[in-house]
Amino acid sequence: MYITCLDLEGVLVPEIWIAFAKASGISELERTTRDEPDYDKLMRWRIGILKEHGLGLKEIQETIAKIDPLPGAREFLLELRKICQVVIISDTFTQFATPLMEKLGWPTIFCNSLEVAEDGEITGFKMRIENSKLATVKALQSIGYDTIASGDSYNDLGMILASKAGFLFRSTDKIKAEYPQLAAYETYGELLGAIRRAIV
Repeated sequence: MYITCLDLEGVLVPEIWIAFAKASGISELERTTRDEPDYDKLMRWRIGILKEHGLGLKEIQETIAKIDPLPGAREFLLELRKICQVVIISDTFTQFATPLMEKLGWPTIFCNSLEVAEDGEITGFKMRIENSKLATVKALQSIGYDTIASGDSYNDLGMILASKAGFLFRSTDKIKAEYPQLAAYETYGELLGAIRRAIV
């Protein structure tokens, strides 16, 4: 049995932090896991910038409310779910992801949670498990699934490389150059075709 594991941001929806960086005018927040492989370091840095500017969960959620899935993402998920089970494995947070899951037709998502003070200040974050994407793929394999994985960033590489089939999707030239053994696709049609071929 196959299960496809997909990243969320950059694959199905725009990057939340980039959208918020533009909305808030804080350009430093455009840094993502495409640029920084160490997610803990990146999040601690982001929380520091939010504190410095007096911004919290409410302001980020206001930006997220205006974000729509990438064109074709919802249709891609519907087609993919006809041929195999699908789970989104993301380093984002429940407080960010829920409105986006509604727009995508409520697919299954495994993600993390933010620690938020009563006044809305983001004080920390709780990762579901260490190396969550790779750990989740290995757990799925341990209960009898063959995994297929796709993502665009450094934090997706573990699950992509550990899967029976793994693909980069709309990744950076730098990552594609560093991992030439991974097939890289730019359209949902190409990715769907590659997953179909992997399952057959």
